[in-house]
Amino acid sequence: MPGFYLVHTADALQIIKEVGHRNLWVQYDVYHMQIMEGNLTKTILNNLGTLSHIQIADNPGRHEPGTGEINFANLFKAIETAGYDRWVGCEYKPAGRTEDGLQWLSLYR
Repeated sequence: MPGFYLVHTADALQIIKEVGHRNLWVQYDVYHMQIMEGNLTKTILNNLGTLSHIQIADNPGRHEPGTGEINFANLFKAIETAGYDRWVGCEYKPAGRTEDGLQWLSLYR
């Protein structure tokens, strides 16, 4: 996030490498990384071993998946195929009613 100490994935990975602790992970914020870096799928797949939580929101607007430019179907398929079995959390502002903002989940049941 602009103004924060860590603004790129490589920055976080370097700190993890320097600290060298087995219980240090990255929370990967898809919304902010789309803004700051782009190339989400490649970055996630290349660093899957250091990601413990993937946080999602679409860009622009930080709304639910399917309201912006991020191809979540492709992203979710890639991380599932790669065997990611950790947390995926939603941190978005529904574009409308909360109930309507949860409809995207029906695509992944």
